[in-house]
Amino acid sequence: MNTKTSITNLRIDGKRLWNSLMELGAIGATPKGGVCRLALTDLDRQGRDLVSSWAKQEGMSVTVDQIGNIFMRRAGRNNDLPPVVTGSHIDTQPTGGKFDGNYGVLAGMEVIRTLNQHNIQTEAPIEVAVWTNEEGSRFVPVMMGSGVFCGAFTLEHAYSATDVDGKNVRDELARIGYIGEQKCGDHPIGAYYEAHIEQGPVLENADTVIGVVPAVLGLSWYDCTVTGFESHAGPTPMEIRKDALQVSTYIMQEVVAIANRYPPYGRGTVGQVQVMPNSRNVIPGQVKFSIDLRNVSDETLNRMHEDLLAYLEQTRQKTGLKIELERVSYFPPCPFHPDCVGEVRNASAMLGYATMDVVSGAGHDAIYAARLAPAGMIFVPCKDGVSHNEIEDAKPEHLEAGANVLLHAMLASAKVV
Repeated sequence: MNTKTSITNLRIDGKRLWNSLMELGAIGATPKGGVCRLALTDLDRQGRDLVSSWAKQEGMSVTVDQIGNIFMRRAGRNNDLPPVVTGSHIDTQPTGGKFDGNYGVLAGMEVIRTLNQHNIQTEAPIEVAVWTNEEGSRFVPVMMGSGVFCGAFTLEHAYSATDVDGKNVRDELARIGYIGEQKCGDHPIGAYYEAHIEQGPVLENADTVIGVVPAVLGLSWYDCTVTGFESHAGPTPMEIRKDALQVSTYIMQEVVAIANRYPPYGRGTVGQVQVMPNSRNVIPGQVKFSIDLRNVSDETLNRMHEDLLAYLEQTRQKTGLKIELERVSYFPPCPFHPDCVGEVRNASAMLGYATMDVVSGAGHDAIYAARLAPAGMIFVPCKDGVSHNEIEDAKPEHLEAGANVLLHAMLASAKVV
């Protein structure tokens, strides 16, 4: 089966992929059809054990590093070459779905099963990775395993993170048996591909099967605090009030206006608000709220940042209220490597799938992998664009299509012998 024609005709088994997703989804299944499988819990261990067992059944070696990342390796003809890697995560949100992250891991496993089934050898090794604590729903920071792997933060920082019960990452990794010996980062990557549900409505609305992901939006997170003066809502005349909430609403509207000034990828969101004292007949004396700005390039994201600073200064001058802004997180935009993006395009065209470019608005482990090696992503539609929700859903034929694209993109990078 090593002729060019036969490789072109190679396809994954969509039913087998679906059955694997359903079997993994049964671990931590919720009443509404979703999954609650938080990082480093007993359920996470069960999921890791299951996927690792599937890898061993396929003759793969399994390596675990010090932060619990799992690398499942199918040997190539030249094992001195860095592997072509795919993967994602299997930890979920508390009310998560069966496809977010899980699809990327099991699409990779289906690639391996297909190659084994047809006795296809690659020049470079192929690996499937399971990254630790991508969701960040139990421990922060998010994308912990891939972040430590690429050096975005230290192993000690990750180990010391605690959950709401005070349990730390190091102890929980050890407890579930997934604190490995390999030093984080001592694992070469030649190229990295990640298949994922879109987690948004663009592909479904466009009736398109494959999203080619040229980049991931950068994000800038802030905490903003507006301080006014509390007083009685009845006796205090409007013209002398120092209403922190009213001034905050001006800033919140400006956040949206800033995003609209930088289309098509500008995003501006206020998602968390704390009003003090939060009493119906007291003029608010202080308001704290989050600001989330996103765009596809450093240049536009920095311009959005400067617009925000300018508006806050203007509002201070106009209202006389104290306005404080702290940038609490920054992820630069992540353009993916043109070679990997090109292989995704080529595979999609060869397979005859409709495609469109979709810039990711959410973070993925591929962002950190891209710091170390050429990387790319493949999106498939999800129902109504819903994710991080128990009702998250995707069509089997779309999942199959994405895995077929992954198969041929990886083969192009790993080279068929």
